[in-house]
Amino acid sequence: MRILLLLLIVLTVSCSQKNPLEKVLSSDNPKIKRVIDSLDKYEIQILFTEIIEKEGEISFKDYSFQVDDSTYFYPASSVKLPIAILALEKMNKNKLIDRNTILMVEGDSLKTTFANQIMKIFAVSDNEAYARLFEYLGQDYITEKLQERGISSRISHRFSGLNPSDLETKQLHFYDKENLIFSSKKINNKDLEVLPLKKIIKGVGYIDGDSLVNEPKDFSLKNYLSITALHTMMKQVQFLELFSEEKRFNLNEDDRIFLLEMMRILPREAKYNTVEYYDSYGKFFVFGDTKEPIPKHIKIYNKVGYAYGTLTDCAYIINEKTNKKYILTATIHVNKNKIFNDGVYEYDEIGIPFLAELGRQLIDY
Repeated sequence: MRILLLLLIVLTVSCSQKNPLEKVLSSDNPKIKRVIDSLDKYEIQILFTEIIEKEGEISFKDYSFQVDDSTYFYPASSVKLPIAILALEKMNKNKLIDRNTILMVEGDSLKTTFANQIMKIFAVSDNEAYARLFEYLGQDYITEKLQERGISSRISHRFSGLNPSDLETKQLHFYDKENLIFSSKKINNKDLEVLPLKKIIKGVGYIDGDSLVNEPKDFSLKNYLSITALHTMMKQVQFLELFSEEKRFNLNEDDRIFLLEMMRILPREAKYNTVEYYDSYGKFFVFGDTKEPIPKHIKIYNKVGYAYGTLTDCAYIINEKTNKKYILTATIHVNKNKIFNDGVYEYDEIGIPFLAELGRQLIDY
């Protein structure tokens, strides 16, 4: 009874009918109950949208739980979603190139394409692929273009390389077979400002090299992307006709279809080893706690992130058997010992089972 009362107090609902989030989060299923019974430990935020289709019209029915964009969580690889979108958008402004043009980043040894790197980002969350797109965009451009869509964010660093927070980007060289056709310019980005957010200082210690530092970890210069930002981007990409021209991402229809297909792609469809990269490798909702193949009637377009004990997923889910469609975005923090960089997080024991069961119960609601 105490838990149900707590849910009724903190749950924000955009409509008066029976709330599916309220019902699911009051479940007796242990994968959900053990988290809800200790809410203060897990920093949960959830947004859930039912897609309503009636007489040819599409509308959203939104529900939220503990969403607070001023409270920080580390977004990890979920930031790769806007990076993929913005890279395609910027590319469209240059008539000399397209997503299949061969490119090479300054100092890199790999010749590749935007199409290939975006596939890797969604199939297996490849960090080097993300870094190559990051070099093309630069920190200031990313912030500016997301702000134009009303999306508050700060994507300030890469996840690989010798200096992932370098404010100067590298050049990209584009080729027609062996002939150079275009080179991007290096970008000198502005100095980073400290993020003015709550819970930006976390834990009681962190590992630095081989040493334990007995003080909280400061995330104020790290990447920031809120639950609301992720959820809004998913709506904009999937249902662009419901947004005004100035809020839409400027993708041609062919690139948009490609992006959506990459967001849905499974590792085996991208020719990755199925033992290491099983179907749910990058899909936490519904199937995250199993390595069994995802059935064909469930389509999940998403991007996950996990690092520093934080798990995040943003997904558009279609159940073709029930003809129901949903957008679900959630984050949970599982770091019992409150030490960062020690690799000791309760991902498999608590975090992923919670997100998987949350997704299962919501799509069956």
